[in-house]
Amino acid sequence: MGGGMMAGWPQNRQSPVLAMQWYGDRGFELKFASPAQVSGGLARLTAFQPAGKALPVKRSARFLTRQAFAVNCLGGLYHARTLMHWITAALLSALFLGLYELCTKHAVRENAVMPVLFFSTLTGAAVWFALLGVQAIHPGLLPASLVTDALTPFQHLQLALKSGIVAASWVFTYFAIKHLPLSLGSPIRSLSPLLTLFGAILILGERPTLLECLGVMTTILSFIGLSFAGSREGIHFHRNKWVGFLLLGTFFGAVSSLYDKYLLGRQHFSVPTVQAWFSVYLLVFFLPFAIGWQRRWWPRKEFHWRWSIPLIALSLLVADYIYFSALRDPASLVSLVMSLRRGSTLVGFAGGLLFFGERNGWQKLPAVIGILVGIALTILG
Repeated sequence: MGGGMMAGWPQNRQSPVLAMQWYGDRGFELKFASPAQVSGGLARLTAFQPAGKALPVKRSARFLTRQAFAVNCLGGLYHARTLMHWITAALLSALFLGLYELCTKHAVRENAVMPVLFFSTLTGAAVWFALLGVQAIHPGLLPASLVTDALTPFQHLQLALKSGIVAASWVFTYFAIKHLPLSLGSPIRSLSPLLTLFGAILILGERPTLLECLGVMTTILSFIGLSFAGSREGIHFHRNKWVGFLLLGTFFGAVSSLYDKYLLGRQHFSVPTVQAWFSVYLLVFFLPFAIGWQRRWWPRKEFHWRWSIPLIALSLLVADYIYFSALRDPASLVSLVMSLRRGSTLVGFAGGLLFFGERNGWQKLPAVIGILVGIALTILG
């Protein structure tokens, strides 16, 4: 392929790109109309998949193949550098999501749940408050993946609704994790994509493929096997209150996923906008519960501060940021990214056995692997 504009690049007067030169397997170079337009051009180029290595060219954008990138501005030199391969990003996201589950278990074990929820949410909201402040004071300083959009009052209500759904999910989930072994709780929580599929069938009118049906059957059979393993610890799934709580929390998590699909896909909210305001409104939802706990409006346990509490929010923020970075890579396969992210279940499962002294690991392992295989088949389908 020779020089000239890339096929598919929008040909209009608003395009900041003056010209493009293709260098075969080595990559390509873009010429911008002015330095001020570089960031806009970079944001729009995330949809393309260049081939080859980077080209260090002055006053241009420099790209690497199949990689996420970050923008550096040093005088007149503008370039993008690689962050990580999308498969690596998906696996790292799974690791941090597993750490999130371990921190949650450590924080709520023999502790009051509502203050844990409040302070962990406060940590996440504080991060986004800081980023919103930077955006307001120094526009253009943050990368596009952290820039939020202006919202109407109705759009704020839409994001407040998401926060309410997630708040319900977290309340049920945190109480359940407090009372259940993580080696049981983590696999149950991984059922969320299955419930999301059912919701997509019932609400959005989607039709499952043969592979999805096979995944559903595998997951259900493995879940039954896990229930037998849990009964050996005196946890009978059909009559244990905390298993019911965890299933309710997982259900609300699936509802949140469907709502995310609506907000991002149909309402065209940007990812950082949803993450930022969802975190802020989540803090608003948990504030009355924290006040009620402090004023003893109901019988409660004592609260013990642990450093795992802020780590809950930080590990989730990192997991989500890396996850969305993987999805932004034009070479990534969404189904494979989501399947790899379910590897967090193995992190939580192993952590429950190693750090919390949980039992019957070998008896639970086949069912856990079966659930992961079923979820992977469902997502890949």
